[in-house]
Amino acid sequence: MAISANRLELLSIARSVAYEKNIDESIVVEAIEEAISKAARARYGADHQIDARINPKSGELTLKRKQTVVATQDEVENPSQQIPLSVAKRIDPSVDVGHVFEEDLPLFDFGRVMSLTGKQVITQRVREAERDKQFEEYKDRVADIINGIVKRVEYGNVIVDLGRGEGVIRRDQTLPRENLNMGDRVRCYIYDVRREPKGPQIFLSRAHPGFMAKLFEAEVPEVYDGVIEIKAVARDPSSRAKIAVFSHDNSIDPVGACVGMRGSRVQAVVGELGGEKIDIIPWSPDPATFIVNALQPAEVTKVVLDEDENRVEVVVPDEQLSLAIGRRGQNVRLASQLTGWSIDILTEEEERSRREKEANSRTELFMGAIDVDEMMARLLVSEGFETIEELAYVELGDLLQIEGFDEDVSAELQARARDFIERAQNEL
Repeated sequence: MAISANRLELLSIARSVAYEKNIDESIVVEAIEEAISKAARARYGADHQIDARINPKSGELTLKRKQTVVATQDEVENPSQQIPLSVAKRIDPSVDVGHVFEEDLPLFDFGRVMSLTGKQVITQRVREAERDKQFEEYKDRVADIINGIVKRVEYGNVIVDLGRGEGVIRRDQTLPRENLNMGDRVRCYIYDVRREPKGPQIFLSRAHPGFMAKLFEAEVPEVYDGVIEIKAVARDPSSRAKIAVFSHDNSIDPVGACVGMRGSRVQAVVGELGGEKIDIIPWSPDPATFIVNALQPAEVTKVVLDEDENRVEVVVPDEQLSLAIGRRGQNVRLASQLTGWSIDILTEEEERSRREKEANSRTELFMGAIDVDEMMARLLVSEGFETIEELAYVELGDLLQIEGFDEDVSAELQARARDFIERAQNEL
């Protein structure tokens, strides 16, 4: 077919391809221009700089060969693309260095090889544009829920047809004991979109904590409106989950709003997640209170925070230990994920035994180091002294506040403590 046979035919082809692939028509026109330019260089010489242009209104096609004006003949590196100023002045006396001459070339018929080459160029450009369009469309939908139809299942990975693209639910992002078959309609959470050579990869999940948060947003109007905020989510997919909620309106109970009338709202989420049990926890800015709430339904009697190590020691009644830990450690593990603290659980008996052991150890330390009797050593331990250094360098007034301690006794104890530290340093 002669490329000049029908001016409007090229525009018609561009429109139909753009509509079919859902991309901009100008991209298809540019792809056709590039294909024709490549065919023209094959016809007139690969060294030539030839541009094909299609008028977007009339469809008229023109071929232009370009030559750039350089200062002298010595600067001409490619005679097909450059022309010295002395020669250019003969053609147009007004030109200067850097001017670009454009020469019209006659149109020609595509041969079979040129047609195949042009088709490959157009196909490649259209495919790239389609992938870019798909990436731009889905990258802004990360952290959204999307509906799709299961296309196929490969080695445990589920390929989902999203309409204008495909997403994949990897095996570790599916719900345990959930069987998805070809043709099933499925709701998923988009947690990542990556640009890759084969096209954009859309990663979906039904096990991601964000999926549960988005489901609550869809079921609870207060969450959607921002009155209730979901602060954190921890999940053991298909088994149990904990979700921390906070109300910005004191008149609205965040837990009650998420549960709904007779549990209607939470049951809708549970049904979507295959029966996953959900504990809705009131969030608190106080870490100790939040941790106590997170360990529900277990009761907590004491909480000791170590902010430097980001660890917390929780004491529960003896009969509450199994409930606090949960089956296979599930309750304490989810509470730790929800709060961001490492949680150690002790029973009251274990805590009391450990405290007595530590007190005895410190008592023996003071008895041996500063040569006092057991009663005096236990008194120091009960007042909170843990090391010889604390006793040696504490303010004298703090010792005087201890019942039965006068200035002479306090000064003597500090002197003995400092002597012990000095001997230890000398030995080292």
